[in-house]
Formats: sequence, C-alpha cells, structure tokens
Amino acid sequence: MTARIGVVTFPGSLDDRDSERAIRLAGAEPVSLWHKDKDLKQVDAVVLCGGFSYGDYLRAGAIARFSPVMDSVIEQAKAGLPVLGICNGFQILTEAHLLPGGMLGNNHRHFICRDQKLRVENAGTAWTADYTAGQEIHIPLKNMDGRYVADRRTLDELEAEGRVVFRYLDFNPNGSLNDIAGISNAAGNVVGLMPHPEHAVEPLIGTGRTDGLPFFTSILKKLVNA
Repeated sequence: MTARIGVVTFPGSLDDRDSERAIRLAGAEPVSLWHKDKDLKQVDAVVLCGGFSYGDYLRAGAIARFSPVMDSVIEQAKAGLPVLGICNGFQILTEAHLLPGGMLGNNHRHFICRDQKLRVENAGTAWTADYTAGQEIHIPLKNMDGRYVADRRTLDELEAEGRVVFRYLDFNPNGSLNDIAGISNAAGNVVGLMPHPEHAVEPLIGTGRTDGLPFFTSILKKLVNA
C-alpha cells in the first residue's frame, strides 16, 4: 500500500506543487489538502509548505494557524502524526505551539535567497532518518522572516534534548539564535526548518544536488515500516 502524504495549501502558498513533486519522487502519493477543510483525508503524514500564507499581513504564519485544517493537524500531530513545516510552514508550527519559540524578521531586514549549507544535528526524527548526524548538506533558502528566537530556557532545552535538527554552517543568513535552521518536538514526529528541501530533489533544479530528497524518503520508510 502506497503511503499518502498530505500537502496543505493556504492562500499565498508558493511551494505546494514543489512539495507534491518531491513526495512523488520519493515514491509516496501526494494528497492536496485545502486550508478550509478539516478533513485530512486519512493521510499518513502532512507537509505545511512554504509561501506567504494570508500575505503574512500580521505575523508570518499567525493567521494560517487558525485555518480549519490546523485544528485537525494539531490534534493528530499530538497523537503522533508526522508533520513537516517548511519555511512558512515552520512559522505556522511555532504559531500553533506544535514547536517552541517563534520567528522574527531577518536581522538585516532584507529578503534572502541563496543556497545554504547546513549540518544535520539529529538524524533520529521521522523526517531525517536517511541522513547521518554531522552530515553537511546544501539546501535552498528563501525568507524574509527567518530569524528563529526563543528564551534561554527553551534554547537550553532544545540543545540538551537534541531537538536542534539542523544548524546553519559558514554563514548565519538571518540571525537565528544558536544558528538554528530547524527543530523538532520532543517526540520527533514534528519538524520545522527554514530552508526548502523540496527545491533540492533533482540535479537540474535548486542547488543542482539532491540533498533535500532524504526528507521525503525518510518519512516514506518510517511509514512503510510502521
């Protein structure tokens, strides 16, 4: 039976088609989910894709957090459903309190778009098992509000519990504390990151590498072996 991975589209989503393509390349079936629908269509995992949900008119992800679909995502994520939030999806996960901390504007106050070097810090989550801890990868990054912030206690907990999943290398592009590029919840089923792995799944696009594909093969293997 083919694993089914839902991709949520909000008004302003930009990368839903790209996420669906990455899922298909990994061997799973992408399922389109609309922000106004609470029905997750019995998917096995969910991706909150990148973009500018609701135009980011309040705070990035703040309005999307109250979309009807998020009631179901929050409920099922707490019950163990794997959820990946990419860029704006990461922002939505913090606003929904599925991940701690929050996102602020880049410290240089400019939109940034570049190929970004990352280090994999945690290969034990549902979305990173096909990586190895310490592995260095290149993933495209594009954001205006990508600066991850949290209080000192939260940062210490994330570090002590191994919940920093990715860290920026060589260059911190947005001023994120502790060079954090991505984190997970305590259970490891919810992961958020600012760079875009769906843009690094084929050699002809993005970085010209396939460093992002293991996100999608990792979750497929977990679902198949569950």
